[in-house]
Amino acid sequence: MYTIMGVTGQVGAAVARALLAAGEPVRAVVRDAEKGAAWAAQGCDVAVADASDLHSLTAAFNNSKGVFILLPPNFDPQEGFAHTREIIANIHQALAVTRPEKVVCISTIGAQASQPNLLNQLQLLEQSLGGLDLPITFLRPAWFMENHQWDIEAARSGVIPSFLQPLDKPVPMIATADVGRTAAELLRETWQGKRIVELQATEAVTPESIALAFADLLGHPVRTQAVPRDAWADLFHAQGMHNPLPRMQMLDGFNEGWICFEGVPRTGRVTFKEVLAGLLPH
Repeated sequence: MYTIMGVTGQVGAAVARALLAAGEPVRAVVRDAEKGAAWAAQGCDVAVADASDLHSLTAAFNNSKGVFILLPPNFDPQEGFAHTREIIANIHQALAVTRPEKVVCISTIGAQASQPNLLNQLQLLEQSLGGLDLPITFLRPAWFMENHQWDIEAARSGVIPSFLQPLDKPVPMIATADVGRTAAELLRETWQGKRIVELQATEAVTPESIALAFADLLGHPVRTQAVPRDAWADLFHAQGMHNPLPRMQMLDGFNEGWICFEGVPRTGRVTFKEVLAGLLPH
């Protein structure tokens, strides 16, 4: 049985679908039993668990051939990542008790960066799970292409504000479908110890090429406009964020180049334009 966290999200769902297509048994971990109904209809075992609850998480991981770990996203964390640390401790303990044959854990590009930033949450996860005596693969994907669904409204107006800068600088990106497919493939592999697998798309994506892709799909001119760094904090606070600094530091990391891959990444199959076309209403 392969146990999949985050199955109601894009990546977790892609992992589960790929395993089901390969004829593998899947346990879908959901926080709400109602959300598990669709997976039960596809033949999945369903476990209701919350990463904040060690007892339910341990029960979900029991009797697993492999476990797919996905840290619940937290884009506006407390200072010091207190809540994230609690969840990581629960995941660590649940895996230590249940001892699945192997673990695939979604991490991130730049998890090795020493500079403080939002992605340090995944670094903490790697450090914690790395102490377990289990075969673990840390899958480090690039920037998710699907993040640009938040640019659709701006693209319709013709100008996309960009925090990624300079506008002609390539940013490593990947489609969530490729992340899910790769994670499912890794779960079916056999290995010993710890390993890191990095993943990006075959094409280079820049803020300028993002605008061109929108223009082609929307049928009108679209350009990208850099948002001045000194305006970020006020903008993020206006959007309701309480602690925007880690997010700003992450963007600095991409822009300055210290959020990067350590080795030679694997490549995905899905292009940015394909992802964008799927995000736009038909």
